[in-house]
Amino acid sequence: MPRVVRFCEVPGFKRHVFVCTNERPEGHPKGSCKARGGVEVRDELKLQLKTIGLSKTIRANNAGCLDQCEQGVTVVVYPEQVWYGHVTVADLPEIVEKHLVGGEAVERLMLPDQPHLNGQRSFGKIEK
Repeated sequence: MPRVVRFCEVPGFKRHVFVCTNERPEGHPKGSCKARGGVEVRDELKLQLKTIGLSKTIRANNAGCLDQCEQGVTVVVYPEQVWYGHVTVADLPEIVEKHLVGGEAVERLMLPDQPHLNGQRSFGKIEK
């Protein structure tokens, strides 16, 4: 008997946001995004996107180690590949409104040395 495989539609997100929630043992020299609030940042980001009706357009996920441990909670936004560091729950309204919806990078939170951006800071708005 042939096996029947069913496919579901693959979601087409406009932006995909990864929040580091990596956990290291207490006292590890690199620190831990989970201990610095990564889970709270991810959960609040998901809530804010749902509240404004964009959770089906912009996806927020947890990520394992993004190799930026010394930069506090790290967040990376795709497809632009903009990396943010030392992100807290208090920073999320600005990231959501300015970057995720408005298409403008939040320069004060950007990690240094992002040559792949070629100085670009505008990426296009998303309609609510």
